[in-house]
Amino acid sequence: MGMTNESDPSYPAHWEADVVLRDGGTARIRPITTADAGRLVSFYEQVSDESKYYRFFAPYPRLSDRDVHRFTHHDYVDRVGLAATIGGEFIGTVRYDRIGPDGRPASAPADEAEVAFLVQDAHQGRGVASALLEHIGAVARERGIRRFAAEVLPANTKMIKVFTDVGYEQKRSFEDGSVHLTLDLEPTAHSLAVQRAREQRAEARSVQRLLAPGSVAVVGVSRSGAGVGAAALRNLRDSGFHGHLYAVNEAVTRDLLDGVRAYRTVEAIGAPVDLAVIAVPADRVPEAVAACGEHGVQGLVVLSAGYGESGPEGLERQRELVRQVRSYGMRLIGPNAYGVINTAPEVELNASLTPAPMPMRGRIGLFTQSGAIGIALLSALLRRGEGLSSFVSAGNRADVSGNDILQYWYDDETTDVALMYLETLGNPRKFTRLARRTAAAKPVVVAKGGRHIPAGHVVPGTRLPDATVSALLRQAGVIRVDTVTELVDAGLLLAAQPLPAGPRIAILGNSESLGVLTYDACLTQGLSPLPPLDLTTAASPADFRDALAAALASPDNDAVVVTAIPWVSERALADDLADALRDAVTEVPGKPVAVVHVELGELVAALSAARASDPEEPLPAGAVPEVRTPAAPPTEPKPAPPAETPAPAALPPFATAPATPAAGYPDRIPSYPAAERAVRALAEAVRYGQWRRAAADTVGQVPEYEDIDEPGAAAQLAALLVDLDPDTGGVLTLPDWDGRELLARYGIRVLPALPAPSPDAAVRAAAVLGYPVALKTTAPHLRHRADLGGVRLDLANETELRRSYEELTEGLGKPAELLPVVQAMVPRGVDTVVRSVVDPAVGAVLSFGLAGVASELLGDTAHRLVPATDRDAAELIRSIRTAPLLFGWRGSDPVDTPALEELLLRVSRLVDDHPEVVGVSLEPVVVATEGFSVLSATVRIAHPPVRGDLGPRTLPSY
Repeated sequence: MGMTNESDPSYPAHWEADVVLRDGGTARIRPITTADAGRLVSFYEQVSDESKYYRFFAPYPRLSDRDVHRFTHHDYVDRVGLAATIGGEFIGTVRYDRIGPDGRPASAPADEAEVAFLVQDAHQGRGVASALLEHIGAVARERGIRRFAAEVLPANTKMIKVFTDVGYEQKRSFEDGSVHLTLDLEPTAHSLAVQRAREQRAEARSVQRLLAPGSVAVVGVSRSGAGVGAAALRNLRDSGFHGHLYAVNEAVTRDLLDGVRAYRTVEAIGAPVDLAVIAVPADRVPEAVAACGEHGVQGLVVLSAGYGESGPEGLERQRELVRQVRSYGMRLIGPNAYGVINTAPEVELNASLTPAPMPMRGRIGLFTQSGAIGIALLSALLRRGEGLSSFVSAGNRADVSGNDILQYWYDDETTDVALMYLETLGNPRKFTRLARRTAAAKPVVVAKGGRHIPAGHVVPGTRLPDATVSALLRQAGVIRVDTVTELVDAGLLLAAQPLPAGPRIAILGNSESLGVLTYDACLTQGLSPLPPLDLTTAASPADFRDALAAALASPDNDAVVVTAIPWVSERALADDLADALRDAVTEVPGKPVAVVHVELGELVAALSAARASDPEEPLPAGAVPEVRTPAAPPTEPKPAPPAETPAPAALPPFATAPATPAAGYPDRIPSYPAAERAVRALAEAVRYGQWRRAAADTVGQVPEYEDIDEPGAAAQLAALLVDLDPDTGGVLTLPDWDGRELLARYGIRVLPALPAPSPDAAVRAAAVLGYPVALKTTAPHLRHRADLGGVRLDLANETELRRSYEELTEGLGKPAELLPVVQAMVPRGVDTVVRSVVDPAVGAVLSFGLAGVASELLGDTAHRLVPATDRDAAELIRSIRTAPLLFGWRGSDPVDTPALEELLLRVSRLVDDHPEVVGVSLEPVVVATEGFSVLSATVRIAHPPVRGDLGPRTLPSY
């Protein structure tokens, strides 16, 4: 007998999930309950006779009462049913029944189950069955089922394709007129790749529907023309949106508001609406969302405030908003959003509070969580002459996040550089995964804001230092900057210039002092500058052109920084110098160029402006070609706006940009008012270029080790966790013996340490281990504190051992306080520390450093995300500042770094294979010229999270 309702304690609530389907819409997947009988019958009535035949292998017009009872009553162990729902109604179902070797119903330990799907015809082709298969597979693995068996009619090619495309190892046979499929549910690299490819396509499509709608309705447009809704409507209208535009106001009494067709309700529009911009008070948003959902709106931008940023009551209102939006299969930007912009010539969408006209069209994609920061970034890009491909300011980021936008930018041909201002990382492990993949194709520049969690953001907090988070982002290829200014500086260079091939920087200009400043800035950033070339203050634009062309043609450098100070006539210098520099870049392309100027404001505009297409009619400096703004559809007349239209944001109007992408302007050169800013941006480009080349040349592998006992470790962990309540979130530190046993299953041997509660016990221990030995304290306040005298080494005989024992107990305390142990001596080497910890915000992290002051006081520790590859392990030990001590510093013998790398990889495998392991600390690890010795180990375990980044696709839950 199954449960009666979702409040039953046996109901597996953690199986509930919101998913993005292939077309960008959303659905909710949840267990089927006894309360779903009516929904199941209604769903079945809407399925075609052909689909019913494919499901039951015979005509089956309706479900009997027995069928309904069977399909709604589950024990959630041997019999499980899941439903995909939209608006509370079923659109697809899947179920499994555990079977034994004879094919009859069975219970554990039987590890095979029959699986069957049924998807409503109207929703076939949306990826519903694929999503259901992912989730029922995860449920089955959780319940100890390792294989699915399915019988499919040969004509049911769609369902056969669902099974064959999932990526699991499978067998197929033809028996008794049907195709018999057996799927091994153990995830493989291929199945994971398939899952993530589907995730990328679905989430990218969901963002595309928000950024390229065919029709937009603004809900909450005041009749007076004041307020946020009216401003959003004007910005959409005046920026030349190419689709249909509607205004909604329940009290409207005329056909037009601000020249746009107006309606009292969304339903009254009588035509499809792809995107709704909601700008009503928070207490009226649920009504507006319901109206949009019933009308079939695909996505929402909620500008309304009064949610998570306003306190606990607002946070609960925000959670309910997300639940409501997703129940209709929609996606949400916001609440408390600033809006979205898409400058594509076929769209020209400005559904934001940025006054018209549109921002310039360019190759930079911009994502922010803060509206204020969004205004600052848009203004900064405008002043520097750069445009955008798309802009999203997500406010409280309750649904659509930076991860979704990265999925969209990944294969967006109009975006060459991704700029992101993030206050929090909602799913950091997924973010680093997506960023790594995107960064392999285009730069991802991130400025991470406040070190605290802003109001309205529901994300796990991190226990890691900010420097560690930064290091992990850089590992993923992310260009991490600290300020909004640095974000713009780096973005301008990356959008306009090629990546440098190396760190060698040529410097030339008409100021010796400015050249020296630039040289010093290069050294500070770890670059390799060449001696500056001083052209003297008498240098003409032609001199600049010749010098730059020569530098670009030289094989001795990888990038060029040009420095310039004013002539007597600044304007003449700006115009002529800009043309001269562009001539040189056009003549010798292929290397990045940055300009440092002092008090040459006109030069910024001259360098960022594109040349006119007709060389006989050059554009004025700072000007852009004139483009006609597309008209609105003829059904929506657009009279001139009122003389006074209050703007909600203090942001200057943007210049209209040409439709040609920025990549068509190879002569656009970024300029900077300070040498440090130009060099910092160039250094980020150098480091990113190095990362990208390394990522392309060397693909890291997670090695396999034949001596790893993964099943034995799993069984041991399960036994150790039996008495730990999973609901308390408790963590168990393993006793030394259990910790050593677990580590040994992964080929990590910890040197035995025998307890010595008395001098005689110490002598007996030494007799077992053999002299020489070490005597050390293990009390928590003395552990790893050799500086306090709690360690005695190279004790060659019983006399030395007894004398040392007496000195320890007299100087530091009684044996019961010190907890002394005896260990055998190991070959001398370099003392190191290997750790792994599972952070709630970042996931599993592998860390390495030298033992003692270097890592504890100076923070000289390197970090990599788990699972670490062989390339990660090699980089890890070489990236600390004290790494030379491992490689023969000052004539010492190099230590066995290959053995150390293998140890790091084994720890990574242990933590990755078993999420129950939440902490491992090996300290010290003495690395000798041959091999290493682990002298002490601490292992912490806990019940793992039910689902992780490796689980089935799911949106963040509320």
